[in-house]
Amino acid sequence: MNHVRSLLDHMAWADERILESLRQPDVPQRAIDLYAHVLGAEHVWLARLEQRARTVPVWPVMTVDECAALAAENRATFRAYVDHLTSDDLRRTVHYRNSAGDEFDNAIEDILVHVAMHGSYHRGQVTMLVRDAGAEPQPTDYIAFVRGAPAATRASVAGAPVHDR
Repeated sequence: MNHVRSLLDHMAWADERILESLRQPDVPQRAIDLYAHVLGAEHVWLARLEQRARTVPVWPVMTVDECAALAAENRATFRAYVDHLTSDDLRRTVHYRNSAGDEFDNAIEDILVHVAMHGSYHRGQVTMLVRDAGAEPQPTDYIAFVRGAPAATRASVAGAPVHDR
């Protein structure tokens, strides 16, 4: 149970870091769009877990401030959801229909791990777009989160290869 909580705590932390990156000047709209997708997907998966209707699409069009509001809502709702789970609940399956209309049954734990990994994948894309625009992205690596300190950046480690961060 602790590893699931840790993944979701990292997700919330990383979402906040990405918001910092997106508040810089000259960040491309595509970076905001990808981050909005991360948040939309978080919302949709949580609605599936709670067996309720979603109110946000998987690919929402949002401003950075709207992203911040949805990130806060997702964080609070995921926290409340996970706080009521037991280890046995993680193995329970949830029946849902995806956006294409196909039906699936997946374990709650698998869904939560997917949400965390999906967000990490797209946060990496956002980071690349922010960097390509000449801005300094905030690191969102899991190891930086568990260390409680920011990871190295190009500004702090001149000449370090990308994989060493």
